[in-house]
Amino acid sequence: MTPRSQGPGSKDRGPRSDFETRTSDLGPRASGLGLRVALVHDWLTGMRGGEKALEALAELYPDAPIYTLLHVKGSVSPALERRRIIRSFVQWLPGSARRYRSYLPLFPTAIEQFDLDGYDLVISTSHCAAKSVVVPGRARHLCYCHSPMRYAWDQFPAYFGPDQVAPWASRLLRPVLAWLARWDAATASRVDRFVANSQYVAGRIGRYYNRKATVVYPPVDTEFYQPDPTRRPEPFFLVVSALVPYKRLEVAIRASEAVGVRLKVVGRGPGEARLRALGAPRVEFLGWLTDEEIKALYQDCLAVLMPGVEDFGMVPVEAQACGRPVVAYAEGGALESVIDGTTGVFVNDPSVDAFAAALSDVSSRDFDVAAIRRHAESFSRVRFQREFQEQIAKLMCEASR
Repeated sequence: MTPRSQGPGSKDRGPRSDFETRTSDLGPRASGLGLRVALVHDWLTGMRGGEKALEALAELYPDAPIYTLLHVKGSVSPALERRRIIRSFVQWLPGSARRYRSYLPLFPTAIEQFDLDGYDLVISTSHCAAKSVVVPGRARHLCYCHSPMRYAWDQFPAYFGPDQVAPWASRLLRPVLAWLARWDAATASRVDRFVANSQYVAGRIGRYYNRKATVVYPPVDTEFYQPDPTRRPEPFFLVVSALVPYKRLEVAIRASEAVGVRLKVVGRGPGEARLRALGAPRVEFLGWLTDEEIKALYQDCLAVLMPGVEDFGMVPVEAQACGRPVVAYAEGGALESVIDGTTGVFVNDPSVDAFAAALSDVSSRDFDVAAIRRHAESFSRVRFQREFQEQIAKLMCEASR
């Protein structure tokens, strides 16, 4: 996908602080402070929620290089593609563009080999290994954490259980992921300040890292995602998601079939063949689409479905920015982004029957488009950048004491 967003040259940059930067090739220097800044991201293989947050941060630090395990060229927005991108040895392993997850045991070595000695401030955006970079003693490290490593902690069965991979592979992987969990916890001390993308993730940071985290919700391009008063909802539900096990998309598919309403699925992933094999005739798999196409689907659908537990979930906020309600499982980030009965409907039971009942409910309601839109505006890009700069300012003030 190719999102539109304010680029580095945009005039409407929102509130600014002394910690915004302009500098040399090595990294940006904060105004009056001489700070050299590096950005670290797990991998650049698509333009999902984490990459949209990275793009908003990169706009604040327009000359900062991006360190990443690997980069599939053309997979992210032009604003990120133009950046100086420094990749690890994972980039050159066989088939890494498609099979990079199979190199998971090598990620600790790869992330620790980055040389960050030339920087004073390191900002990592992490759901896997990025938060574990080795930062020089004089530098400060702020991690924007999307989640502690899910598959190493509480979601091993969803990714590597015997129903997802061969039973023998699951047995072999269990001790590997247990080792990764220990490494993930041990390297949390490399971070000076954690910022979480939701209260739900802040709780996970507390449980697994024994660290406190401030919450800054991710940025949603509410200027782009808007209602279209000339369009009326059409009789279909929508899913926009990577097709991976923990999203529980089979529940959305079976529930839509149960109520006899079409379902359009935008996204790709390793679970696609399994989901297609469910043989649901009313389901249409669309692959990845442009943001323009996804916006039109948001504007046209009856509701967007989120049957899995999300750490935050930017898709439901994008849908709400377009004035459309969300049907979500009542756990995780949805509790922070959706207002039950006002901007969507919560499902308290993860069963197909309960989800189908919620779909029937949302189809019969007349939601207030303006109220849904007002709620979504509180997750804007400008708000994210302002709150993130406040966290950087606090970190640097603490460092100077």
